[in-house]
Amino acid sequence: MILVDTDVLIEILDEGSKKGEAALKKIEEAREDIALTSLNLHEILFGLYKYANNSKIEKILLLDITDFTKNDAALSAKLEVKAEKRGNKAPRFDAMIAAVAINRGFKLFTFNKKHFEVFEDLILF
Repeated sequence: MILVDTDVLIEILDEGSKKGEAALKKIEEAREDIALTSLNLHEILFGLYKYANNSKIEKILLLDITDFTKNDAALSAKLEVKAEKRGNKAPRFDAMIAAVAINRGFKLFTFNKKHFEVFEDLILF
């Protein structure tokens, strides 16, 4: 399973985006299912509601959504602390998304690799 980060999904939804087209091709070639976290769902829906792009909301809601759980909360806190102790200030939201992927053995597809490379055991796609 590939967990798609918000930045990748935004590019895919942006019709005519070369980066989005390349991302979609990479996903299709992997022949794996994709999902979003409930955290990413919030981010993308916020943008779509804010900019009144209702036509894309229905498409987003068709994707598999992986909920953020108490086990994810525990792991994300540990990941954030470990990264900070190594001198890497990790964005909290990114630690939460990383925890969802790690706990389920999912790969994470993001364009913000620098944000996520600080998390041990996270597999980037």
